Amino acid sequence: MVEKPKAKEPEKEIGIFEKYLTLWVGACIIAGVIIGRIWPAFPNTLSQWEYAQVSIPVAVLIWFMIYPMMVEIDFSSIVDAGKRPKGLTVTLVTNWLIKPFTMFFFAWLFLKVIFAPFISEGLIQQYIAGAILLGSAPCTAMVFVWSYLTDGDPGYTLIQVSINDLVLIFAYAPLVMFLLGLSELTVPWDTILLSVILYIVIPLAAGYISRKYLLNKKGKEWFKNVFLAKLSNFTITGLLLTLVILFSFQGDVIINNPFHILLIAIPLTIQTFFIFTIAYGWAKIWKLEHSVAAPAAMIGASNFFELAVATAISLFGLSSGAALATVVGVLVEVPVMLGLVAVANRTRHWFPGQG
Repeated sequence: MVEKPKAKEPEKEIGIFEKYLTLWVGACIIAGVIIGRIWPAFPNTLSQWEYAQVSIPVAVLIWFMIYPMMVEIDFSSIVDAGKRPKGLTVTLVTNWLIKPFTMFFFAWLFLKVIFAPFISEGLIQQYIAGAILLGSAPCTAMVFVWSYLTDGDPGYTLIQVSINDLVLIFAYAPLVMFLLGLSELTVPWDTILLSVILYIVIPLAAGYISRKYLLNKKGKEWFKNVFLAKLSNFTITGLLLTLVILFSFQGDVIINNPFHILLIAIPLTIQTFFIFTIAYGWAKIWKLEHSVAAPAAMIGASNFFELAVATAISLFGLSSGAALATVVGVLVEVPVMLGLVAVANRTRHWFPGQG
């Protein structure tokens, strides 16, 4: 059934904290570099607080990033997805059968081939590994922002994100391991699986249990308007504090190789536009509603960068090139995704019932 055109609503605004996230990220990078250069005792001391090659301070901050996303997952809503399977097909195929491999291809093409004269072989492999970690993790939290700005269907967006997160638990480790093998890096299976357990399975279980308890105890309105509102800035705060620590270790790399950040950003940006075009174009061909098509494309175009940063730190360490590459993904994502939001809004008339 074709829906009637919606009355034009006032343009929605993104919160100032999220809108200028790139600026906050830049400020934290500068702060981290300065701290690492003028106060080397800071990163040296933190490097001693590790267990099984995992930084304890960073692990705490990573939980700040991930838990607020996991507690929003509504498992009961997933059963309704079968009523409109096309949107789920677009996002699942794009995220798991196309996106990781095109990310590897663009990273390999630009970093291994085109930019090879400017980067050492060891860093090339690390940067490609970071790109793989980004490309293998579809976006979670920020998708709700992009969906809101494009008048996406919030219920269906939640279903898309929830199912992608469930697939992530089972597919992320083998997919990353396979692609890391292609990039000539050998990483033990148990290391990747440990990262998935620490940064997905445990937070997901904690989110599910606390969500169920609070909904039963306090009710839906309190959970949504009070509890989630209080958690709203935890993810970004955890991310920004992590960046300060991360870049206190990366100071020498950035000071000595500032050009590398630009080189890494180029394939990541191209990948974002490429995947959005595939998913959005596919949705148009299938004549999906714009409220489903836009979020489906946004999930594919953006990355679960919190997980990518966490996994890079766990696998390769705070001072690795892989960790740096995942952080560059944060720098690229917000401005690029805001541009794609504008594209989606201006092409709304391409889809059924939009006039």
